[in-house]
Amino acid sequence: MIDLHCHLLPGIDDGPATTEESIELARTLAEDGVLQVVATPHVRADHPAVVPARLAALTGELSEALEAAGVPLEVQPGGELDIARGLEASQEELRLVSFGQRGVWLLVETPYGPLTSLFERQLFELTIRGYKVLLAHPERNPSFHERPERLEAIVGRGVATQVTSSALLRPPRRSRTGALARRMLERGLAHVIASDSHGHHIARATMGAGVEAAREVVGDAAEQLVTDAPAAILAGADAPAPPMAAPRRSRFRLRR
Repeated sequence: MIDLHCHLLPGIDDGPATTEESIELARTLAEDGVLQVVATPHVRADHPAVVPARLAALTGELSEALEAAGVPLEVQPGGELDIARGLEASQEELRLVSFGQRGVWLLVETPYGPLTSLFERQLFELTIRGYKVLLAHPERNPSFHERPERLEAIVGRGVATQVTSSALLRPPRRSRTGALARRMLERGLAHVIASDSHGHHIARATMGAGVEAAREVVGDAAEQLVTDAPAAILAGADAPAPPMAAPRRSRFRLRR
């Protein structure tokens, strides 16, 4: 499996505080079957220690620590980009926070509060600067809860989405986040499953648990969401079309 959204770098955002905690998190990911992970610290004003020009070096240092600790996990640099910060960033800064620093795909954080009417325009401005957008955890946003068709329209315009493992385990009847996550799978709106892991202080479901939950909706195609799709994005290619639930058969039959 490949995890495109994980706060693995130590001491720079709300992820692990120390290298030892990062190693512990990395070991948990590897034991779950994750082979590659992109370290995606928050790139936004309230985390000033996240400096795009330092991300490659920090990722390299952590990779060396993981190798020394015997943790078989490949780590690549990236970032979870606040959209306001992204609109102010230079082209070089955007490249440095893109997946693998390839300058193709950006992981853009969905705001937690209600979306302004300008949100779609802001996403479009990133795309006209030459980037493809993977929208992180849209299933948590109240505006999408109220108007899921707004998210469908965004995906229809070419934006890919990342749904979080934990959201897929929330009962749809009791959780609006869980309900939207399931709807995304059913309607072919979820391109990637990721962990959004932060370490032991923020509980998150494993990638494997998320895949099993997704399998209940889209069958074996759930594997694509943690293998082929994230591999394509990490390589700078287009994301494959997401799977969707098979149409339900009607319980009513015409009588002759």
